[in-house]
Amino acid sequence: MSSSQQPTRRQTIAALATAPFLFLARHGLGSSRASRPNIVFIMADDLGYADLSCYGRPDFKTPNIDKLAAEGLRFTQAYANSAVCSATRTALITGRYQYRLPIGLEEPLADPKSRIGLPTNHPTLPSLLRKVGYGTTLVGKWHLGWLPDYGPLQSGYDHFYGFRGGAMDYFTHKPGTDIATNEDLWDQDAQVHQAGYLTELLGDSPVMNKHDYGRAQQPFFLSLHFNAPHWPWEGPNDEAESKRISNLRDYDGGSQQTYARMVEAMDKQVGRVIDALAAAHLSENTIVIFTSDNGGERFADTWPFTGKKSELLEGGLRIPAIIRWPRHIQPARTSDQVMITMDWLPTLLEAAGTEPDQAFPTDGLSLLPTLTQNAPPISRKLYWRFHANAQRAFRDGDMKWLKIRDNTFLFNVVSDPLERANLKERQPEVYQRLVAEYDTWNATMLPENPHSYSEKILGKQWADHYGNTPD
Repeated sequence: MSSSQQPTRRQTIAALATAPFLFLARHGLGSSRASRPNIVFIMADDLGYADLSCYGRPDFKTPNIDKLAAEGLRFTQAYANSAVCSATRTALITGRYQYRLPIGLEEPLADPKSRIGLPTNHPTLPSLLRKVGYGTTLVGKWHLGWLPDYGPLQSGYDHFYGFRGGAMDYFTHKPGTDIATNEDLWDQDAQVHQAGYLTELLGDSPVMNKHDYGRAQQPFFLSLHFNAPHWPWEGPNDEAESKRISNLRDYDGGSQQTYARMVEAMDKQVGRVIDALAAAHLSENTIVIFTSDNGGERFADTWPFTGKKSELLEGGLRIPAIIRWPRHIQPARTSDQVMITMDWLPTLLEAAGTEPDQAFPTDGLSLLPTLTQNAPPISRKLYWRFHANAQRAFRDGDMKWLKIRDNTFLFNVVSDPLERANLKERQPEVYQRLVAEYDTWNATMLPENPHSYSEKILGKQWADHYGNTPD
């Protein structure tokens, strides 16, 4: 239920919004004198590989995220663990293939009445950092299970301001368009009401989370998970559109111009974070990461790849990934190292001087040698599966085996990123080896749950997917 005091408190705090990390600086949290780095992990929702100007988007600019790339390292072969959000977020927070957990079989988690979620006894990136002295906060999207059984505070975060489901309207903050639907905006485990454009509220929230972690010099881990540019298609001045739509998926709305305004609004908030860190003298020893949870949706630019969200084609899996850490990462670098979302857990734990729980070993790779020592790229084996359309994929070095329903392919995704030249007849020995290795790996994961939800683009919804079944 809404707190009667909440709007007044937030209106007061909003006056400080030009310095969202002022509180942290005043309390000495995450001071650059601390040996452990602060960590700010920024995740967009459904942002395509080429939706940033530093990755090639031609029709709008993202100067603040570009600044992170100019001052740090930009990956050119970064992958999401899944082609949808909650499955990828399972891998991010656990550092493991999502298929090891029932929550990871939801593609994505769709039913608020479901009793499925991230087990509270599973070690997580925030809980492991908290063990070595970090203060931990999640701002924005959770999407790993609903109360009373699951939530950010139950899985390692000290503080939470954001939403629990997969999507919400940017103005009403509801996960649907029915007038009776409750808002999905939370401060800790209490529902709150607050007016405003959601992307901007999430940018304000470090001020709003006015908590003292207990002692000066304590490093912090801030997860800032935007919902932008996920549907519905609403920019900062589109409140009228919010009132018009009858379906949150917004199949009859949106445009490239609206999408641009949504991404630009998020970029502006990223700029506030960067500026606030600098003003608080925290930049030097703060790791700032910007990435996406999966490939882009309708209006996204996934060039030079084909495919979108919910597909294991490269466009559904390839994502932007940028990291800045001035104390240890040289500026203006790019890396061809193949990496995946679950790599962030071992990477950040190593940077913080700790390691994964031995009882829950990570499936990821620490990227610290790549980041800090200019280590040459190493070959990777990465695996995916997706229940809708019986999709399977396995990348081994430059080669990728792909299955969609009964159609199978072998591509060299470095020389052929569009996945056009099917090499399975030309290189049958490579094809057979990848199939056998995939089957061996898949046998170590949980079996698919036929009752789990799995997102699928339907032919009646997207005209360029006319070959898909209508249901």
